[in-house]
Amino acid sequence: MLRTGSIPRNPGLVVRAESPKDQAAISRVHEMAFGRPAEGRVVEALRVSPHFIPALSLVAVDGAQVVGHILLSRIRIKGEGAEHPALSLAPMAVVPAQQRHGIGSLLVRIGLRRAAELGHRLVIVLGHVDYYPRFGFSPASTLGITPPFFAPDAAFMACVLVPGGAVGISGVVQFPPEFSTS
Repeated sequence: MLRTGSIPRNPGLVVRAESPKDQAAISRVHEMAFGRPAEGRVVEALRVSPHFIPALSLVAVDGAQVVGHILLSRIRIKGEGAEHPALSLAPMAVVPAQQRHGIGSLLVRIGLRRAAELGHRLVIVLGHVDYYPRFGFSPASTLGITPPFFAPDAAFMACVLVPGGAVGISGVVQFPPEFSTS
């Protein structure tokens, strides 16, 4: 279940929805954080797809500088005879010089809160097992949700955003083809 917790305060840091002028900076943030352009290309591909939700592409801005980005986009969970909507939290990045200052945590908390406010029920992430559980993520397998590829069980996680948000949802996650962009 989503844990809102306290949202860290960082003077001068603003989290807001991305704007068109942020697009190049977002690609730079991902390339700096991951050491390659692939994640930035995924964001660019998702941005022009029906899976993109503008209100859930958030940037952390320190002064005039974009220092972090998180994207929650539409995915499907395909079960026996039914498909269920969900969100994917990917990618998320903070520039290396600003990591370990609470910016990533702030992006995740605000992103999950906004997703819940928009009526979304469930978020999936493939992520670090020591990081995401603090936000309410737990192994998706406990809900009967599995990845479409091999992933360590503990690292493929789900966060239920609202009480009962995962009731009746089980199956294999279907990521959009834009996630294969590199």
